Amino acid sequence: MINFKMKHHQNGVRYSNPHFFILNKGLNTGKPLEKPCPNCFVIIFQCSDDCENMQAIISNLWRIKFWHQFLIGSVIPYIRINDFAKKLTLKSNEIMLDFEQHKKDVAALKLLEQKEKQFHENINLINDLRRVILYRYCKK
Repeated sequence: MINFKMKHHQNGVRYSNPHFFILNKGLNTGKPLEKPCPNCFVIIFQCSDDCENMQAIISNLWRIKFWHQFLIGSVIPYIRINDFAKKLTLKSNEIMLDFEQHKKDVAALKLLEQKEKQFHENINLINDLRRVILYRYCKK
């Protein structure tokens, strides 16, 4: 079980313990953030290992749009902090029951992200080379 404190972030407040931010409004609700924004929660931990594990869990839940089912509001959808904390606690406890599988999944997802980044870099290089070759036609 991962122990954490969750609050609404207030501008200008500095946190000394390991922490990260979570967007709480819009269709990207639940997205983990490194830097705060006006509409976010902050999750504070006692140790950095718990912070990394929870950040991986929240990131994966955000990617599968887990939080969309709990959004309320007709114009700008949002989630209440109590609803978010309750569902997060339930889901994180469920995931952490098989901690070894969680570690394997996180490692596999990090490898996939790294490969995706390399793939995008290669696509950008191909596009740059294509531009260089096509610019030769403009010089003549």
